Amino acid sequence: MAWRGLRTGAVRPLVGRSAEREVIGQLLDAVRDGLGGALVLVGEAGIGKTRLLDHAAALAAGMELTRLVGVEAEQPLGYGALHRLLRPYLHRVDRLPTRQRDALNAAFGLADAAPPDRHLVALAALSLLSDVASEQPMLCLVDDVHWLDRESAETLAFVARRLHADSLGLVFAARDDPGGRTLFEAMPHLRVDGLPAADARHLLALAVPGHLDTAVADRIVAGTGGNPLALIELGANLGAEQLAGVAPVPEPLPVGRLLEEHFRQSVAALPPGTRTLLQLMAAAPTDDMAVVWQAAGVLGLPARATTAAVDAGILNHGAGGGFRHPLIRSAVYAAASGDDRRRVHAALAAASDPARVPDRRAWHRAEAALGPDDSAAADLDAASDWARSRGGYSAQALFLSRAAELTTDPARRAERYLAAAEAHQASGDHAAVQPLLDLAVPALDRPAARARALRVRASVELFNIRIDRVPAMMLDAVAELGDADPWTTRELLYEAVHAAVIAGGPIYRTTSAAVSRAVTAAPPEPDDQAWSPTGLIEGLSLRSASGYRSSVTVLRAALARLRSAPELRNMASPFSAMVSIAATEVWDIEAYVEIVGRLAAVDRGNGALYGLSLSLSDLAYTEIWNGRPAAAEALYAEADDYATAIGLTTHGDLRRALLYAWTGREGETRAAVAMMEAVAGTYGLGLLRQLALHALCVLELGGGRYDEALRHALTVCREDAPSQGNQVLPLLIEAAVRTGDRRTATRALGRLEERALLAGTPWALGLLARCRALVAEDAEAEKWYAESVDLLGRVPLAAEQARSRLLFGEWLRRRRRRAEARTHLRAAHELFEAGGAALFAERARTELLATGETARRRVPGTSLDLTPQERQVALLAVSGLTNAEIASRLFITTSTVEFHLNKVFRKLGITSRRKIAAALDQGALADGSTTSGANPARVP
Repeated sequence: MAWRGLRTGAVRPLVGRSAEREVIGQLLDAVRDGLGGALVLVGEAGIGKTRLLDHAAALAAGMELTRLVGVEAEQPLGYGALHRLLRPYLHRVDRLPTRQRDALNAAFGLADAAPPDRHLVALAALSLLSDVASEQPMLCLVDDVHWLDRESAETLAFVARRLHADSLGLVFAARDDPGGRTLFEAMPHLRVDGLPAADARHLLALAVPGHLDTAVADRIVAGTGGNPLALIELGANLGAEQLAGVAPVPEPLPVGRLLEEHFRQSVAALPPGTRTLLQLMAAAPTDDMAVVWQAAGVLGLPARATTAAVDAGILNHGAGGGFRHPLIRSAVYAAASGDDRRRVHAALAAASDPARVPDRRAWHRAEAALGPDDSAAADLDAASDWARSRGGYSAQALFLSRAAELTTDPARRAERYLAAAEAHQASGDHAAVQPLLDLAVPALDRPAARARALRVRASVELFNIRIDRVPAMMLDAVAELGDADPWTTRELLYEAVHAAVIAGGPIYRTTSAAVSRAVTAAPPEPDDQAWSPTGLIEGLSLRSASGYRSSVTVLRAALARLRSAPELRNMASPFSAMVSIAATEVWDIEAYVEIVGRLAAVDRGNGALYGLSLSLSDLAYTEIWNGRPAAAEALYAEADDYATAIGLTTHGDLRRALLYAWTGREGETRAAVAMMEAVAGTYGLGLLRQLALHALCVLELGGGRYDEALRHALTVCREDAPSQGNQVLPLLIEAAVRTGDRRTATRALGRLEERALLAGTPWALGLLARCRALVAEDAEAEKWYAESVDLLGRVPLAAEQARSRLLFGEWLRRRRRRAEARTHLRAAHELFEAGGAALFAERARTELLATGETARRRVPGTSLDLTPQERQVALLAVSGLTNAEIASRLFITTSTVEFHLNKVFRKLGITSRRKIAAALDQGALADGSTTSGANPARVP
């Protein structure tokens, strides 16, 4: 049920609830002041959540008010509740950005289009509601959240999490059922308990028409725990003698489930025709009373059948009056016998237009079936396709599961269970997948279907077990599939290689060599597209199984091909991680930045926030290497923001260890590393453990603790996993030289020489030159240091160039060439200081002092006061984007962009966006760049 404005009918005065009123009042005040916010009311059935929503509605004078009630019967209808909520505002849909408009129209079945990304639908809903709120502050009240369809619940949770400065408030009411409100856990919650004794007695007295004995009142208050609905029902329904203390009151008193039983008994006392009409209303969507009356006609029920329900207080008075309380609706449906339910669903199916509402008709047909019914199953199967086309994967899964139950052929039934499992996986409901696979697998008779089941099982297990177990499961699926589907085989191998690389070490029940053999033996890709990951799959599998020399040419060619591809696509396992690993393996920073940046742009355009959050985290590494930790932190903050927006629990420190190490934050680095090692050990994430050790190497080198740096680097180099095995080599060589371990330094240099020369990039050759200088005799060192500084200056690796300058300056100073040393030490110190690399900056400062020059500390500019999102909005504004374009890019609303820009103006002391660039340049951003050096267009 959804409606705008206040509810009609008499509403009792709200008794007590001063704390709850205060919280709700504060939210509405904030909304009126131009802010946004959400609140979740949680409590048992009948505790007064709906009454508090009524109170909020009464306070919303001068605001646009809209209400929505979740209905159990509508749960199969993906985006059904959202459509009811937004329907009064759909005339505004043409104001939305094109992608958002198309996604929302597709979700509501208003346009033929590919299934939309659910987060793009959510952004469209946010934009639409924000557009309404831009004209008048808006309040949305959502009752019985636990009965919303999953897609609508996810969307409203997304909207609530993205509110900032939107003049928009959302208040949700949910029962004490963790499974029904998981999506809303991160929001502010207000626990609604029973009324205090004094308030409860007052409410009971208002509900009692005659005399109320004090002792009886105390007993009722104690027995109900102050549950307001129970108090009202008892006050209205107990006999006068019971209330006066002459006759005993019933035991136990109707609270919680017993309150539902009380409503069932009330309905059972009504005439049969009235009960049937109530069952129709409980089983039908609330937004189509015409279907209810058509179904009533099918059953021969007259319109006057509602009279007895209105007189009994079951239905509200007035035309189209619904159930007086949501609990009554669920009690009516639960009390109906199986025969009664089938009869009303059959009538609703007969009254439903198959062209207009095929999903509802199919569901009613299925619910009317007494046993297996292949015709009804076929209708559900078709309805599942319709749901999928709208992005309603939860609805698709529900339709397919019910279709399977009605299917007579075992093999066909198993295929439908499998398809339902895949739909649940697509919806993100991983807990629902395994039971369906257990039903499907025994009867799957086609190799392709068995391979699909293995793939789904492996994908879901990523959330439950160690990733090092996944490659073997994917290879099992490849073996099951055989030559039947080359494209699926390649997708399975991609995921096997991805899991093996992330595992970063020994893998369960198979080996890297076995994965490599499977890749080599696989049939060629039937339609080899430029965006295909095939080259990366082959190169990384060769690296793990056969060593560096066999893989480097393949990886370089694959990266070059991706750079030249006219389009890129992301994969089931986000592609950016594979690209970043391959690019660092061959030291190709330009391929890394370009390809991962383009993948992020693809995800941004599609509203794929999970993939986008991973891509942005991968891009943050490039900013660290380029000496721009503030830019890296902005990317991490944006990635965390999107992860939070889609309901993921974020552990930002898992990603930030290298950033903390580079900036000399020792305590935070060690805490992040401890977290990384714990997670890596639990889930078999060897790559994460290697990244942690890499961060420790950087920290210890910066602090001059070379023995510790050497110990950490040796562990990573012995494992020699893709990416980190190469990345740690220069750190190992420097630490070994500083500790006097020439033998280890020489052996590591031999490995680096072989690999860097094969890679041939400025990054590889620049690091090689630096390490040759460290190991070389004096006559050769100067040439190698100069070459390193030159090569690393050709690519966006300012931090690496600064480290080469530091080492070169130290070398020159020790040879008493102080003037030359100052040039390099000064440049290194300036970049380290500007980038916040405190430990390396101190090393450079100490060396400069030894040359006779005093290093001046950088004075932070005004822009340091900007938050990551304010800084990002400012840079995007400098790039020429409009507020609407910035909002679409950052998945926020236009009003939030305006809010951030106003704060930027105040902090920078300007009044126009035309002055942002100059103010940022004058303030000297904390990462040492200016707006001319910071290219916001590069960050997708």
